[in-house]
Amino acid sequence: MGIQYALIHEWLTPEATGGSELVAQEILRCYEADVFSLIDFESQQPESFFYKRKVTSTFLQWLPGARQGVQKYLPLLPLAIEQIDLRGYDVILSSSHAVAKGVLTSAHQLHICYCHSPMRYIWDLTFDYLQQSRLDRGLKGALTHYLLHRLRQWDVISANRVDSFIANSQNTARRIWRCYRRNAEVIYPPVQLERFPLREQKQDYYVTVSRLVGYKQIALIVRAFNQLGRPLVVIGEGPQLPEIRRLAGPNVQVLGFQPDAVVADYLGQAKAFVYAALEDFGMALVESQGSGTPVIAYGRGGSCETVRDLRQHPEGATGLLFDEQSEADLIQAVEEFERQQKRFSPAFIHQHAQQFDRNRFTERYTAFVESRVRECFGR
Repeated sequence: MGIQYALIHEWLTPEATGGSELVAQEILRCYEADVFSLIDFESQQPESFFYKRKVTSTFLQWLPGARQGVQKYLPLLPLAIEQIDLRGYDVILSSSHAVAKGVLTSAHQLHICYCHSPMRYIWDLTFDYLQQSRLDRGLKGALTHYLLHRLRQWDVISANRVDSFIANSQNTARRIWRCYRRNAEVIYPPVQLERFPLREQKQDYYVTVSRLVGYKQIALIVRAFNQLGRPLVVIGEGPQLPEIRRLAGPNVQVLGFQPDAVVADYLGQAKAFVYAALEDFGMALVESQGSGTPVIAYGRGGSCETVRDLRQHPEGATGLLFDEQSEADLIQAVEEFERQQKRFSPAFIHQHAQQFDRNRFTERYTAFVESRVRECFGR
């Protein structure tokens, strides 16, 4: 009998289809694995990769509002993930940005975790989460602080259930070490660059594509472009969509959700792609470069690994990085970009992006998994 694989992913829902979901899909192209998730609302969607695929979910599936996101049930996530029974499998492949790495395994099993990020709510974004939820004061605030403290304890303990960590960037690997004191192999996630062909001719507008949530800093971008008066296109949906529409000046188009082909078209024709979030990797940054479109991005986190900054690479730049998440710094970066625009080569930018192609991910991920399988099982 061959080796039995299981894939664990946090949640499968149309409301959350980002980079981590693309990684899960690519893993399933590499390995025939049974799928487990806290919730599953994708396998019934005809347009979904997971359509008609058997997915085993947890009790969270039946709680009110689960489809819109189980983050509201944050204290229950560890309990739910520990209910998943994996006794029939040899290799556990988790795709984790919250609790997937915390599944219970046995000594005879191999658990390899592709970590998109240690759980943001309880580490890097604790105070943002509390402030946005209005849980940063009073009795509710004290209780929430205590719950997050206990979640951090569980998170560190559950990291010891993983045999090998893979990180999606050097930035994430450093955070894994800081939170868990575990080393991680860096394998960049698969970017579907075939969807973003080189476009040499650019139009006179800027674009940003993102989920419209607080830490993505879309409101900051819109406020900066209101001051600049330059044309900006905002693509994406999320809880901040009404706020972004109210904030947008006459020079800003807020398009909401758009099909993949429309997104690719806007990215390909834009003067530049603008991004102000602190990301662990940032697939959209690479997708825009795949189109030959330069990037103006906040210069911390994954952007430092995927974007060649003009100041450091004057003869081979793919974008401009700014130092602070502020309107003033972004405005200054846009104005500097316009002065230096002729120094960016769409063909070079496109070529630079190819190192993040999905085929590179497949080669490196399968090589890593197979080496660990040989070490563990001798085959």
